[in-house]
Amino acid sequence: MARKLKIGITCYPTLGGSGVVATELGKLLAERGHEIHFITHSIPFRLGQFNKNIFFHEVEVNDYYVFRYPPYDLALASKMAQVAKMQQLDLLHVHYAVPHAVCAYLAKQMNNDGLKTVTTLHGTDITVLAQDESLKDLIRLAIHQSDAVTAVSNDLIEETRRLLDITTPIDLTYNFVDKRVYYPRDITSLRSDYAEPDEKILMHISNFRPVKRVGDVIDIFAKVSSQIKAKLLLVGEGPELSRMQCKIRELGLEEKVVFLGKQEDVAQVISLADVLLLPSEKESFGLVALEAMACGVPTIGSNAGGIPELVTNGETGYLSDIGNVEEMADNALRLLTNQQLHEQFRQACLFRARNEFCNDSITRQYEQIYYRVLGMEVELPAMVCSD
Repeated sequence: MARKLKIGITCYPTLGGSGVVATELGKLLAERGHEIHFITHSIPFRLGQFNKNIFFHEVEVNDYYVFRYPPYDLALASKMAQVAKMQQLDLLHVHYAVPHAVCAYLAKQMNNDGLKTVTTLHGTDITVLAQDESLKDLIRLAIHQSDAVTAVSNDLIEETRRLLDITTPIDLTYNFVDKRVYYPRDITSLRSDYAEPDEKILMHISNFRPVKRVGDVIDIFAKVSSQIKAKLLLVGEGPELSRMQCKIRELGLEEKVVFLGKQEDVAQVISLADVLLLPSEKESFGLVALEAMACGVPTIGSNAGGIPELVTNGETGYLSDIGNVEEMADNALRLLTNQQLHEQFRQACLFRARNEFCNDSITRQYEQIYYRVLGMEVELPAMVCSD
């Protein structure tokens, strides 16, 4: 029987897909008997109910007056080393290269009893930060000094190798959703609050940054709504929100677009939709498309980054070149006007989410990586994903 591990996890606890995945992974590992220690500046917002195997260690920053900026990175590295020694951690699993992987490297240097580090790359830590020449060497050092490195898509692995000239192995570990949380919800009564029975619902969920191309979302919807009765639900907040509100007014779509702001129960919200719109120009994975898929909602999106690894074109959604709004609108209409085709895509979404991105199998992949870096020969039982 495999020995249960003591694992420290560091992530951004309050925002972003990386924090969501890291927190959900910690919860699943705790359910499997491992002892999980979250080391962050605040409690991860997805942590949820009490679990006897989960602990939280708050990083407190020194406010000494000579520091021009609060030295969070140094405080985090020190806290990592302190918790590792006090709790006798087997390893640190950090999500995001900067600053977390760098801090883990420092903590490893402070800890002389064989502490191991695993780094998971999620996207913008490579696609954005690694393009900054002042950070490249730092990120490269953190990756090379990790005992294992994982990335959430093959596209991100290739991008990491290209930008940073990385030759060390990188494990592919796709993102996942917990099938006990993400499944089609019965939203019949709730749906009537947003759309008439004969109206279709299109949805977009993001942080409304330029890279998400929310303007394309509006243009796609404008073309769709000129052909059929439809509503657009926009979920989230961000810098592009005000500009999108102006665009919606200019196009005379105010009565057809609903802003829902940030929502915590994503599965409930996504279940309202008939299709998800994801026309991003850059997505290392596209977690929201997986969340939609698990709820039986096809994606109309771009073939950017890791999205094609997630969405099977012509089976679980349709993908087009970035900016091809006409084709995306036509694809949306194809699904929304053919109930039989939509049901076929819906079933394909559910099957793919439950089998290819099963939380049980992805958690097991991480366990195998942990045991490997610890030099432990462990035979984990075969994992069968089921409904």
